[in-house]
Amino acid sequence: MTSTAITPDPEIRDVDDALNTAPRSRADRVKQRLTSPWATLVAIVIAVLWTIPTFGLLLSSFRPGDAIRTSGWWTFFTNPQLTFQNYQEVLLSGSASSPQLGEYFVNSLIVAIPGTIFPLVLASLAAYAFAWVKFRGSGTLFVIIFALQIVPLQMALIPLLQMFVTFLQPFQVGLADALPFISERQYAPIWVAHTIFALPLAIFLLHNFISEIPSEVVEAARVDGAGHGQIFFRIILPLAMPAIASFAIFQFLWVWNDLLVALVFSSGTPDTAPLTQRLAELAGSRGENWDRLTAGAFVSLVVPLIVFFGLQRFFVRGLLAGSAKG
Repeated sequence: MTSTAITPDPEIRDVDDALNTAPRSRADRVKQRLTSPWATLVAIVIAVLWTIPTFGLLLSSFRPGDAIRTSGWWTFFTNPQLTFQNYQEVLLSGSASSPQLGEYFVNSLIVAIPGTIFPLVLASLAAYAFAWVKFRGSGTLFVIIFALQIVPLQMALIPLLQMFVTFLQPFQVGLADALPFISERQYAPIWVAHTIFALPLAIFLLHNFISEIPSEVVEAARVDGAGHGQIFFRIILPLAMPAIASFAIFQFLWVWNDLLVALVFSSGTPDTAPLTQRLAELAGSRGENWDRLTAGAFVSLVVPLIVFFGLQRFFVRGLLAGSAKG
């Protein structure tokens, strides 16, 4: 018996080769573009353009006030002058005209940390419910929540403030009177406002990631007798941690740098005012106190940098959350 080799149709072979090589060629082209010398040069230029102002701000914060007002920060290299008086005035001064930033710094932490945790907790629970808990009207409700992103923040400020003054503030005052260990500071309106404004985007992003978790993993847990609570805490949260950490970075930076919501919902006093409100006042009524402003601005910059670099390993994976299956 003689065996005859079966020769595939050349056209079919060409189609198969094209289908197999097309994705690889696209990936190779993207990788080649990102690793080319021109792409590296562009990345270096962008990094330099972003770094130079920060470096200039750092140098200016250590220069005397007269030097800041009469010359640029680059003259430091020809005429170096260093002083810690700027930081001493903004951090340790107790005068009425230049109160220290320490209390405002603590207020910003008290506002930013709960203002980040509250929407993340509620959004992760809601995203899990929309992705894996089937109930009537879930699709319509999800579309409504997604559509809330187009509502301008400024339109909700006055209605929310009226609701807080009518309902939340009397409740908080009564609770502080009944329980003396509870502070009377008006942090709750700021927390609630930041949570409300962050929930639509947070639910949308986390839902996109959680819904892409393989159904076999969830179904296997259900077969083993796990309920929604066990599935959420033991399976969903560990797998969704990159997306949660990525949104936590954006939310914390937004709350930390916010001025509008803080001006509307805080009392405006050092008891609850955040750091951004004090920074807006540091330059003086005529903008003459540039030395204090540079030191205060760099103090406010430290915490966001720590948060970003501490969670940067989750950043890229979180940005790609829900973008593709597999």
